[in-house]
Amino acid sequence: MIPRRQSRAIWVGSVQVGGGAPISVQSMTNTDPHDVAATLAQVRRLAAAGCDLVRLAVPDREAAAALGEVKRHSPVPLIADIHFNYRLALAALEAGADCIRINPGNLGGAEKTRVVVRACQERGVPLRLGVNAGSLEADILARHGGPTAAALVESARRWVRQFEDWGFFDFKISLKSSDVLVTVAAYRQLAAEVDYPLHLGVTEAGGLIAGTVKSALGIGLLLAEGIGDTLRVSLTRDPVEEVRVGFEILRALHLRERGVEIISCPTCGRCQIDLFGLAEEAERRLLAVTRPLKVAIMGCVVNGPGEAREADVGIAGGKGVGALFKKGELVRQVPEEELLAVLLAEVAALTGEKIS
Repeated sequence: MIPRRQSRAIWVGSVQVGGGAPISVQSMTNTDPHDVAATLAQVRRLAAAGCDLVRLAVPDREAAAALGEVKRHSPVPLIADIHFNYRLALAALEAGADCIRINPGNLGGAEKTRVVVRACQERGVPLRLGVNAGSLEADILARHGGPTAAALVESARRWVRQFEDWGFFDFKISLKSSDVLVTVAAYRQLAAEVDYPLHLGVTEAGGLIAGTVKSALGIGLLLAEGIGDTLRVSLTRDPVEEVRVGFEILRALHLRERGVEIISCPTCGRCQIDLFGLAEEAERRLLAVTRPLKVAIMGCVVNGPGEAREADVGIAGGKGVGALFKKGELVRQVPEEELLAVLLAEVAALTGEKIS
């Protein structure tokens, strides 16, 4: 197990962040923030995929009111994402937000930030201090010549001291850049200076492939060093994909187990079944399973049987057929057209969960 950095605990609704709690996975809705039905539907999809905390954009008062409606039916705590207008943070608190995310660099200075902090204190609601390379204070940018890791840390340090002077300690911190190395260096430095929970992420990471690679590197490097209490993978995709990638990062580091881990081969000329289609459909259908389980979907007899035997349940392809393995034992041969149904049935039997 990776020794984790000791951090103080905060509570975002019913979810503990820091203090040795499991690393929570977050995402953010990308629906119209005024559309309650669409936003709530996406929140529910995210929760079904395992998302612990969901953030909603609050660009105006109407969106703050909509957040209140979503909150009444949400299965997970909600975080209000606030920029530029501190009054929207107050409206989101009135609406029942479980946490407020602000970036003091674009909120209008210490006086307006103090109003938000006081309101959070009065309601017992935590705050996320978000430091972003795209909105650092002008004096810090000038001093460092750009959004360097040192600049991000200086900005965070400035606001940490200010919050503490105001008697406020109920917050987590993020230091985000689209540059992986800048992000990692900034978190490393701040992690050595403070004990507040850290929210990890590489901002504006890109689409599915580029974003996954950058996030896995940036977030993964830090987690491997014991740094980080909660995370969000940033992808230009359906936010459910962010949750999936987040859990795969945690699973790879043995930091958190949830749902089905699919082991599948890249295929080669030996493969004689439609492994791509089979693996993709199995992955889609098994997404809602919550119990940790290892499932092997292999294309041929070279590594297939061995890998399948290491899994809880698995198949290894042949010519138009597949061998079904369960708990390391060969069960039977199955025609190719029945492989998916048989595999899903075995997973359902092992987990006791319904698979649609």
